[in-house]
Amino acid sequence: MANDTALAQHLCMRRPMEERSTLIDAARQGDRLALERLLAISQPDIRRYARSQCAGTSDADDAVQETLWLVYQRIGALRTVTSFSGWVFSIVRRECRRMWRRMNGRAEMPPDDHPAFVHRPELELRADLIAAIHSLPDKYRDVIVLRDIQEYSIGEIAIELRLAREAVKSRIHRARLMIREYLED
Repeated sequence: MANDTALAQHLCMRRPMEERSTLIDAARQGDRLALERLLAISQPDIRRYARSQCAGTSDADDAVQETLWLVYQRIGALRTVTSFSGWVFSIVRRECRRMWRRMNGRAEMPPDDHPAFVHRPELELRADLIAAIHSLPDKYRDVIVLRDIQEYSIGEIAIELRLAREAVKSRIHRARLMIREYLED
């Protein structure tokens, strides 16, 4: 994991930081041309990283395309310019793992010991998940959004919310339990 972070930082340093920061900020604000430029200059780094993470070349190409699409769709949700690289590379890692699981037959139906909500249609599950997150008390909603949606690290959340790392971990655990209870009901 530390090597992944170092590689991500190394790859993203190829562009002048001011240019990238300006593009990221403009893209977050809805500037389509800035977003397209950002995706164009990020693609080679994303491709190199995907090749190091994915099992094969076709998987890497698919991961790059999915990553670019997700960045295009969700750039407005990015909270800080400095978290862009980590966010993008975590998307690449997740996509490579998802493809590996699918290739190895692990994307099939989960075993019967999974809760019933796992078998619901995706749109219905999404709506229920949004409602479950909204039902959380603020202190739990904040950590779950930062961790699971915006993909902050425990340390970043601790700094952002001015909490101890242990408190962050505890709140994330409790929030996930509350969400699970909500979905099972």
